[in-house]
Amino acid sequence: MSRPAQGLVARGLDALPQPPVPSIVTIGKFDGVHRGHRAILDSLRDASAGRRTVVVTFDRHPLAVLRPESAPTPLLSVDQKTEALLAAGMDLVVVLDFTPEFAALSPEQFVQRVLVDGLGATEVLVGADFRYGARGAGTVDTLRQAGERDGFTVSLVDDVCEADGRRVSSTGIRAALEAGHVAEATEALGRAPRIRSLVVPGHQRGRDLGYPTANLAPGAEGYIPADGVYACWLRVDGERYGAAVSVGNNPTFGDVLEKTVEAHAIDATLDLYGSIVELEFVEYIRPMRKFESGDALAVQMGLDELRIREVLGLATEPA
Repeated sequence: MSRPAQGLVARGLDALPQPPVPSIVTIGKFDGVHRGHRAILDSLRDASAGRRTVVVTFDRHPLAVLRPESAPTPLLSVDQKTEALLAAGMDLVVVLDFTPEFAALSPEQFVQRVLVDGLGATEVLVGADFRYGARGAGTVDTLRQAGERDGFTVSLVDDVCEADGRRVSSTGIRAALEAGHVAEATEALGRAPRIRSLVVPGHQRGRDLGYPTANLAPGAEGYIPADGVYACWLRVDGERYGAAVSVGNNPTFGDVLEKTVEAHAIDATLDLYGSIVELEFVEYIRPMRKFESGDALAVQMGLDELRIREVLGLATEPA
């Protein structure tokens, strides 16, 4: 089978290309597409031997259906996740709606509908703790038994661990971001954590202070880290700019009730209203705090910019 120049995304079982072709498949939440996930994807590609490489994932965390009060905030939106999986070289990404009806499928139904009828799986790569089907009744052992009956093999992929032996996990990455530890999150992700959103009008106080900002609309794609000031890269229309980014409710002025994200592009005058921008968080600079006046805040913003220039390797003075 020849590989497509660019992978495909199938939203739901009804969108799967038919008839199925021999495929090597992995299944999981893939929240963040972190280093551990990419080890699985690398193994999938390495073992493909001309077969179609397929990732089966979900439109939400299963806990959002099974125990909503315990469901974590995703590290990436569904669109960001599928983009990352395709960028990792997958031929096909299948996004299944994790509904109560889907959660009720028995392990046997899951295997038949997804792996056999839907994908023509000849090999399935999973972790040792893989579970599937209603109430997680399916295990690696039952999957192997199904494979013997339905003509596919099952291979295990080892966990990826940090230097201290901790398993790389989405839970650990969320904890790092909640603490503002973006460098730790970057190490586990294998890339800088990022968010994406539309730029909307704000209070324009940054402009009045000499530091105009792009204000991101609420509901950004990706996981917003702890309140504070960060060194970031701002990406828009294929270009990259160094940026000072503020996350929080701007306590100096006291009239911002919700968490906001504002980005000041360094050495660039940009009209970003209505644009979709992506922010890559590089380093935490300082906590959010209340200043005595706008002038005092402006002085601190100047100091923040000097530090951010240093972090990002930008010239210490504007060009």
